[in-house]
Parts: sequence; structure tokens; C-alpha cells
Amino acid sequence: MMALKHFGIKARLIGLGLGVALMGALIVAVTLGSQWKATNARARLRQVESEGFRIAERFKDSLREVNDKMRRYASFHEPAVWGEFLTASSELKRWISEQAPQLTSAHEKAVLRQVEAGYEAYVQKAEDLHSLIEASGKHGATLAEYNSFFEESRRLNDLGAELGRAHYESRNQLLLDAGRTLTQLRTLVLALVALLFGFSLALAVVVYRDLISPLRTKLVESQALIERHEKLASLGLLAAGVAHEVRNPLTAIKTALFIQQKKLAPGSPEEVDARLIEREILRLERIVTEFIQFARPAQPQVRVLPVSKPLEEVRDLLSPQLSEAGIRLTSEQTDPMRIKVDAAQIQQVLINLVQNAADSIGRGGTITLRARRSRQQLGNGLAEVAILEVSDTGKGILPEVEKRLFDPFFTTKEKGTGLGLAIAARMIELNGGTLQYQTRIDYGSTFGIVLPVCS
Repeated sequence: MMALKHFGIKARLIGLGLGVALMGALIVAVTLGSQWKATNARARLRQVESEGFRIAERFKDSLREVNDKMRRYASFHEPAVWGEFLTASSELKRWISEQAPQLTSAHEKAVLRQVEAGYEAYVQKAEDLHSLIEASGKHGATLAEYNSFFEESRRLNDLGAELGRAHYESRNQLLLDAGRTLTQLRTLVLALVALLFGFSLALAVVVYRDLISPLRTKLVESQALIERHEKLASLGLLAAGVAHEVRNPLTAIKTALFIQQKKLAPGSPEEVDARLIEREILRLERIVTEFIQFARPAQPQVRVLPVSKPLEEVRDLLSPQLSEAGIRLTSEQTDPMRIKVDAAQIQQVLINLVQNAADSIGRGGTITLRARRSRQQLGNGLAEVAILEVSDTGKGILPEVEKRLFDPFFTTKEKGTGLGLAIAARMIELNGGTLQYQTRIDYGSTFGIVLPVCS
């Protein structure tokens, strides 16, 4: 009887052990599966962002360049400018025909076909306007003659905006699928946790601490990433709408202004007013551009370079300008390290940080550029990092400002947009790093760009 009892206890223990082992195996499988799904979702999201958005924005930017050349020709009747228009137009047409394989959805490809057809009509309108100007022998086209071409240009620009909206629909669908998958994984994980507690509370604590908790953390991070991308998708769509609605009237205003400026006598009050209008138009275009850059920054074009190179370039670029305000821009000797980044984006971030430091100093101070090696938490673990620092002797950052330092559209500058640090933080994130800072009132601040060292 005792032997049978011991056998029963042993059998139950074996069954419990097998049950715990099975639960552990299932949890490991779910962990690996969720990691693979999250990695796959990120890869697909990067593909949609880097291809669909790049094509739509590249088309609208190229179209603006072609429009500028045609506007110059219509205003001044320069044969060389017409040749530039034909060359740029031919290159844009060839580029459009090469983009269909890069798009991911049927809607985007259908809109691209409409863009191709619309571009043929656009070029024909330009040739008609050219023939009209050549036949009339006038110095340039009138605003009424130019309007026919401008309307065709606006219709083509609308198709470019539609291509951007098609891209956002594709990305939103991808985000919806990823969210649904993560919800299913979360449900499965919670069920496994309940079963594990049913087998053994003590073993459940250990397994939960070593396996389930990291898995839940990954799920929360993935969910937060999806929510963030959803917000950025909405902001990006808003930015595209703002750019579409604002840039079209700006183009018309600039065209009319350029034509009117030819009729104004240099130095006259009217000519001074026209220059003021032109400056304000350029300022408005800069605000729209910064808004779009924050909502949808370009994907970095990375290459390996010494860590000292961007620091030296920024020092050489800004030293003469800062010296006029009595501010000394210096750089310290750095350890030989190499980083893999987009050089232009890192330079843009450094310039922004140096200019912020100069604003904090006002007059008569020092800004120091340096790079140092460290070991910090980056991504999913500790890593060897290079920290590019911009240190100033300014006033420091007030606590109430520090709370909202990276909030978009928050600024303490009279003419600032409040997007500089927000754009900088996003660019560093896209390059695989983080932006950190330390500050002390009346002693200054130090901002650091943390990037992985490239071995």
C-alpha cells in the first residue's frame, strides 16, 4: 500500500514536472514567435515607409523643380531655361516609369498609372505654352496665358497628394494587422500564465520572472511602437494635407509676385513691399517644410565615418558666425572611433544643438564639441557607444521648460517653431541612437548624441 502511495506521488510529480516543462516549451515558442512577428512587422513597416512615402515625396519635390523652371521660362523667355525644363521633364518622366515595382499596394500602383497619364498632359500643356510664347515674340507669358499650364500642374500635384494618401492607407492596414496579431499573442500568453499557476505556484513565479515578464515587456513595447506609428501616421497625413493646401496657393502667389516684380522700379516703396512679401512667403515655406520633416523624416543613408569628422565640419562651419557674437566654438581631441550614420542628418542635429547653445549664451561664452567612448544601455542591451557632446556655458534650462523640452511646437524663442529638438531626437532614433542631456542653472547644458560604435 505504501509503495502504491509513493508510486502515485511520484507519478503526480512527474506529471506536474512534464506539465511545467510543456508550459515552459509553449512559452518559449510564443516568445520566439512574437519576436519573429514583431521583427517581420517592423521590416514591412520600414519598407512601406521608405518606399511609398519616398516615391510620393520625391515626385512632388521633382515636380516643383520642373514647375520652377517653367515659371522662369514663362516669366523671362530664356531659351536656356526651356532646355533645362525639357531635360528635367524627361528625367522625371523616366523616373516615374521606374517606380511601379517599388510600390507595395494595388491602390498605389493605380494612382501611379494616373500620374503617368497626367504627366503626359502636363508636358503637352508646357509645349503649348512654349509655342504660344515663341509665336507671339513677347518677353514672357501673361498670367492668364500661364494659368492653363498652372491648372494642369495643380491637377498633377493633386495626384501626387493622392499617391501619398494611398501610401498611408497601406501603412495603416499594416499597423492594423500587427495590432491584431499582438492582441492574439497577448491572449495566448495570459492563458499560459493561468495554466502555469495551476500546476505549481512556486515554479510559476520563477517562470514568470524569467520568461513571461520579458515577453510582456516586448509586447508592451511593440504595442507602444504601433500606437506611436499610428499617431505619426495621422500627423503625417495632416502634414501632407497642410503642404498640399498651403503650397498650391503659395506657388500661385509666388508666380504672380515674380511677374509683378518685373514691373516695379528698383528702390520704390512698391518694390520694397514686394521684397517683404517674398521674405514672408519663404518663411511660411520653411515652417511647412519643418512640420513635414518632423512628421515624416527621411530614411537615413548610412555610411561609416570617423566620429571626429562631423564635429570638425560643424566647428569649421559655425565658428566664424559665432565669433561675431563673442562666442568661442572649440573641439576637444577625441578617441579614434567610427560610427555608421547618415552624415548629413548627424550634421544637421549638431548644428541645431550648437545654435540652441548659442541662443542660451547670448554673448561672450564658450561652446565645446567633444566625443567620448562609453558603455550604455542602447536598444536591447549594453553596447559600446560613442557620445558626441555639445557643451555650453549658457544659462541652463529652467525646470518648467525641461518638462516640455522635446514636445513638438513648444518653444521659448520669439521666432522659433518648437520643432528643432523634436526633429533632432527623431533623426538620432532613425540612426539607431538616443539623445540625452544634462543641465544646471547658470552653469550651462550638455547635450549628447549616443550612437553605437562601429567595429
